[in-house]
Amino acid sequence: MGFCVCAGAMCACSFGVAPSALVVTPENRVLAGGVPMATIMDYVPLKNILPFGMCSSIANPQVAAATAAALGVLTPMPCIPAVTAPWLPGAPAVLVANKPALNAGSKAICMWGGVIQITNPGSGNVIVP
Repeated sequence: MGFCVCAGAMCACSFGVAPSALVVTPENRVLAGGVPMATIMDYVPLKNILPFGMCSSIANPQVAAATAAALGVLTPMPCIPAVTAPWLPGAPAVLVANKPALNAGSKAICMWGGVIQITNPGSGNVIVP
């Protein structure tokens, strides 16, 4: 069990240098504490998941190119999230607009190897299984 995730929740990427707020659009029409609840389908880069400052993953082609140009010295580049799959595992027992609710224990994977996790769910009083 964990807290449900709502609009404004804070996220962190294992290769990012700054936290980022999760954007949840009100299309699901379900509120928790007065703000829209998130689902596992709220994973779209630059719509729901915003950049985490600079990226230091060598799997990111921009970082790899900048590092090669710097003769092997790791050179972080601006983060552009590349998440291609929904958050997992979510809370399948709680449906929001027929999609599993997003809980604080869920994670998303960036295709450059970063693990994105919820650091502050944005609702401290609503628990989902």
